[in-house]
Amino acid sequence: MDPKVTEGGLNVTLTIRLLMHGKEVGSIIGKKGETVKKMREESGARINISEGNCPERIVTITGPTDAIFKAFAMIAFKFEEDIDNSMSNSTATSKPPVTLRLVVPASQCGSLIGKGGSKIKEIRESTGAQVQVAGDMLPNSTERAVTISGMPDAIIQCVKQICVVMLESPPKGATIPYRPKPASAPVIFAGGQVRADPLSASAANLSLLLQHQPLPAYTIQGQYAIPHPDQLTKLHQLAMQHTPFTPLGQTTPGFPGLDANPPASTHELTIPNDANI
Repeated sequence: MDPKVTEGGLNVTLTIRLLMHGKEVGSIIGKKGETVKKMREESGARINISEGNCPERIVTITGPTDAIFKAFAMIAFKFEEDIDNSMSNSTATSKPPVTLRLVVPASQCGSLIGKGGSKIKEIRESTGAQVQVAGDMLPNSTERAVTISGMPDAIIQCVKQICVVMLESPPKGATIPYRPKPASAPVIFAGGQVRADPLSASAANLSLLLQHQPLPAYTIQGQYAIPHPDQLTKLHQLAMQHTPFTPLGQTTPGFPGLDANPPASTHELTIPNDANI
């Protein structure tokens, strides 16, 4: 291993992405942004935090290798300080390790693991940190989470070795970055009620579909509003795209999971009598 790389002496610009929970992000930002400002100034690295009302956020650290190592050191020691503060108000006797989660392109994870797990074993043994590479890619991305835990000094040494691997084995092909999503997708129903349960994308798409279609969207039969035939076609298309259910009973090639002769009332949608149709 090149000692210059290990010690952060190479003038190579790297970008490392971290996945953090909201509480961790709050610790990094600090009161009025003072902590992250100090980290940027003292490390020389660019530290950006993703926007959005999400349970998870992406913290991107960019700069020469030595600047990245300084930034990681400051983050690791800040997290240890948070643990120490929480321990002072706790009856727990064992101190939990500092844990960081890196987001790494899946195409580089093979090099990080090594043949038969040899590389990741070497990193664990030489640094004293625990390293775990997730088996599955993060949702809607081609990246995996790499979890590092241990004492701050062990984490810093571990990050240095991971950076060496990433420099020696650049990503192959295009990388689709992981972008955390909100915990729930609000769905707007008739009457303006907003439901924020974690519903499926199908429900959200169906809601948008029915909101933005030109009339006639429905035909009225008694007290029920039946989707117009054109709408039924779109509903079938949505079902084909998003329904994860195993087809039950008799199916047709066009509409998996739907009865071959569904009764006309199957698609009834009840709406308030005062709704504007």
